[in-house]
Amino acid sequence: MKIEEIRARVCFNGRGDPGIEADVFVEGAMGRAMSPSGASRGTNEAVPFFQDDPDKTVSQFNRRLASKFKGLDAADPEGVTRLLRELDGTSNYSKVGGSLAYAVSVAATEAEARARGVPMCRVIDPGCGTLPFPLGNTIGGGKHASDLSPAFQEILVVPLGARSVREAIELNLKVHAGVGRRLSKSLGYPLGRGDEGGWSPGLTDIEAMGVVSEVAASVADETGRAVRVGVDVAADSLYDKKKRGYYYRTTKRTLSRDEQMVFIEELCDRYSLLYVEDPLYEDDFEGYAKLHASLKGTLVTGDDLYTTDVERLKVGVSKKSTNGVIMKVNQIGTLWEAKQFSDLARRTGHTVAASHRSGDNEGGHLAHFAVGFGDQMMKSGVVGGERTSKLNELIRIGEALGTSAKMASVRP
Repeated sequence: MKIEEIRARVCFNGRGDPGIEADVFVEGAMGRAMSPSGASRGTNEAVPFFQDDPDKTVSQFNRRLASKFKGLDAADPEGVTRLLRELDGTSNYSKVGGSLAYAVSVAATEAEARARGVPMCRVIDPGCGTLPFPLGNTIGGGKHASDLSPAFQEILVVPLGARSVREAIELNLKVHAGVGRRLSKSLGYPLGRGDEGGWSPGLTDIEAMGVVSEVAASVADETGRAVRVGVDVAADSLYDKKKRGYYYRTTKRTLSRDEQMVFIEELCDRYSLLYVEDPLYEDDFEGYAKLHASLKGTLVTGDDLYTTDVERLKVGVSKKSTNGVIMKVNQIGTLWEAKQFSDLARRTGHTVAASHRSGDNEGGHLAHFAVGFGDQMMKSGVVGGERTSKLNELIRIGEALGTSAKMASVRP
């Protein structure tokens, strides 16, 4: 299907931040996608907007660049990326804007899918058939919540015992609701929620970890389904470059690199963590490698470490830094570039989690990325419209793929 027209506009995500939305028109169909945004961003991510201005980004594209895509094959994500890179001419989309690159590349793929009457994941990979386990954020802290909340950005649950996507979602909902009830009762005041829908209590990191672990174990006992716990440390937001240490706001302690590593090891042992994301500063490949070597049975996962960049992943592979990665399309720019990252990660033995952003929107595209790429997990929150839109889309995809679809295999 040939692209006939593209229109871009500024729209707003669930946090109220601006993003770029693109409409791509092909033969009798339109695809639409809007870029998400993150509060905790790696320094190596694509630059979101031209001159840090969403309106300039849209104006430049609609006036000068959109017409150059006319006649391009919407089903050729590499060709769309190649043209975006040629028009941009930088390594980080600073001239075109990474948010614009995301919106155009995803909308083009959706337009092709709508024109053909197939799920978008089938355009990404016609043979796709694996459904990811949802990672659910139950307690949110860090940059996603107030300064009184834990320093850890997310305390998560993974319903590994679920036999279907719907059951997995329901298990995460049970844990989320159970954590809310327990916190409301023990703290004695109404609870707020952070950017991604996780509860935002005034607890230390250890206290919060304990509550989630206890509720997850209770849900597992009640349902007979295994529910594991994980944590997104988001260590870059804790790291003080001058002191070269990690500051925990609830305890007012600063840990050295070695102390931070010991702390993470103790957490993994105490709570049998399946998953630990960004436990160290984003350039500490060697520190990650030490943790990976010492933590058996845990997915040591890089987000800011890699920012969905193939070249950074190659460094991590050479140093054996991780066995898990986060994949965020808008970190690198386009759908095709993100797929190259995901493919390399899986080929090198990594478990891949396709991830939302804290400032996300009502679109369900993330579910199609996860299924189309063959990723084993999908990190999309538990509650909130911009979170459940991804989860509900995963249920629909499962129905569309039929009996051939199966749940992914997750092994640290």
